[in-house]
Amino acid sequence: MNEHKLRIDELTVLLNQYNYQYYILDKPQVSDYEFDMLLKELASLEKANPEYMHVDSPTQRVGGTITKLFPTVKHQYPMLSLGNTYNQGELVDFHNRLMEFANNEIEYVCELKYDGVAISLIYENGILVRAVTRGDGVQGDVVTNNVKTIYSIPMRLSGDFPEKFEIRGEIFMPHRSFERLNSERIENNEEPFANPRNAASGSLKLQDSALVSKRKLDCFLYYVLGENLPFKTHYEAVSKAAEWGFKVPKETKVCKGMDEVWKFIDFWDHERHNLPFDIDGVVIKANSFDLQKAAGFTAKNPRWAISYKYKAERVATKLLSVVYQVGRTGIITPVANLEPVSLSGSIVRRASLHNADIMESLDIHHDDVVFVEKGGEIIPKIIAVDLSHRQANAQKYSFIDKCPECGSKLLRVEGESAYFCLNESACPPQIKGKLEHFIGRKAMNIDSLGEGKVEMLFDHNLVHNVADFYDLSYDKLIGLEKIIPATDEKMERTISFREKTVENILNAIENSKSVPFERLLFALGIKNVGETIAQKIAHHFGNIQNIMNATYESLIMIDDVGDQIAKSVIDYFSDLNNMIMIDRLKAAGLQMEVKIDTSEQKPNLLQGKAFVVSGVFSISRDVLKKMIVDYGGKNTSSISSKTDFVLAGDKMGPEKFKKAQTLKLNIISEEEFYKMINL
Repeated sequence: MNEHKLRIDELTVLLNQYNYQYYILDKPQVSDYEFDMLLKELASLEKANPEYMHVDSPTQRVGGTITKLFPTVKHQYPMLSLGNTYNQGELVDFHNRLMEFANNEIEYVCELKYDGVAISLIYENGILVRAVTRGDGVQGDVVTNNVKTIYSIPMRLSGDFPEKFEIRGEIFMPHRSFERLNSERIENNEEPFANPRNAASGSLKLQDSALVSKRKLDCFLYYVLGENLPFKTHYEAVSKAAEWGFKVPKETKVCKGMDEVWKFIDFWDHERHNLPFDIDGVVIKANSFDLQKAAGFTAKNPRWAISYKYKAERVATKLLSVVYQVGRTGIITPVANLEPVSLSGSIVRRASLHNADIMESLDIHHDDVVFVEKGGEIIPKIIAVDLSHRQANAQKYSFIDKCPECGSKLLRVEGESAYFCLNESACPPQIKGKLEHFIGRKAMNIDSLGEGKVEMLFDHNLVHNVADFYDLSYDKLIGLEKIIPATDEKMERTISFREKTVENILNAIENSKSVPFERLLFALGIKNVGETIAQKIAHHFGNIQNIMNATYESLIMIDDVGDQIAKSVIDYFSDLNNMIMIDRLKAAGLQMEVKIDTSEQKPNLLQGKAFVVSGVFSISRDVLKKMIVDYGGKNTSSISSKTDFVLAGDKMGPEKFKKAQTLKLNIISEEEFYKMINL
């Protein structure tokens, strides 16, 4: 037998066993160095002999697969949400309702409620074949390649597992991974994630699975589903799942009656702050599958399970001052400086006051004592003032009327809560914010300009708008230097532009000229135009000139583009300074139109046909709309006499359906659409 195949077989089994010992059992068998050397050997052998690579090869854990689209699929079993309760009385009511379906005392299983992202894993013959997010509960996105990078999720099972089954759980980001990720993002001038849950959710939808692998996500599995499973209780099923190789929660406990349930809740209310990950409550489930079946479901929730949510921890501290920050779009955000106080395991010194309305509702005065909570257990927020400590002559804080950075008069648009500084071409934080947004990873990806280098270029009058990046040269950059003052977290450091640094910056700027047009449109930082909207506008109009000439009416025809976004786009391209900047970007050679891959160009089978897509399909509506455009058709947002076809899915709005019938339009199914384009 081939010696390379034998070694690949041996290393695959050995490294998977090491992973299981380390990530599931928390009992490492070898050093990190030894593991890495064996993994490197396996990767080298697989590269030379790809025909011998196993589907569960541990080399897949490091990622590298690029996923442009995440297809949407229906769940075999709907992923329903749980009803919430915050007090013992409502929990007793839940128990009493469940007793109507029980013949004797109810046995419950109590689990920690992990603050992460629900996931569904499908296994066939012991191999992970699909991973799907919760989505809307009826259907979710396929994220299999990204989930394979999570070491605590087995790609191959062992033992007496069913031929086909589904297991559900929660993907989360441990505190250590979250803190490291946010530190990196801050250093790279990227917006830090608000909390580990958002970070985990965002990670699962990254296109590059290698980046997901670096996020160090984790997962607990706790719910087994399938046909004719040989279990009588939930706890038995989860215990068996652990034998197959899954990481199941160690803290899960079987409780008899509500008294034991409440002891479990009370215990973890105090102990949750010592966990290395976030929880926001406890999930209580009927253990018996027969009782679960008898109780059934409401339209949204199972009747046999409920979640008890913990109240956020609250502390009192003194308000030292209120300062105002200017964002890249000119929004003014008030921030409270606080006397340092310990809250949920960390020291809190600042809390956002969000906007003038919230400041007014809090009625904060100088030297007030305020109550602070952590929203989502992460973001500090002031929720009230302790009036018993207010000084008799304390002055009330009033929202400023001039920009704290440039002195311009602030404007508050009717119907909006925020105040704006309109001096975007001369207000330093807005300029620097736009420059940093432009170089971001999801925008132009000029990563060599991170770590405070943009501010350094601005301070030396080398960049004032994004077109200035493309006028930088070796002579302008070499020798620049800046001292970064020390903070509570970091020592003083110096940024120096030496030869290698300058070379990397200029190469990254040159490479950005090939970044696709839709990302350039996002990078421009148009107010209200995020990554997804930029992509939709770019694909709808095709090039920058068409967008510059777009009318309000043509913009709101695009799916998800409403009144505010349309006005923002028109305002942006009505500004002469922006037009001059775009002309300079054109001259620099940046991409100003959507590139069509002619090798994949589709026949114009739908030429001139207008479609309205409505309802739920086996794939996402955005994918269907792209297919319509690819085959020569066009998408419209509303049904009219000019509509040629209504592509109707499940749960299509009854009013839309009725209007289509009244106008005697062609109403087609997803299958009929595929036949139209010969799929």
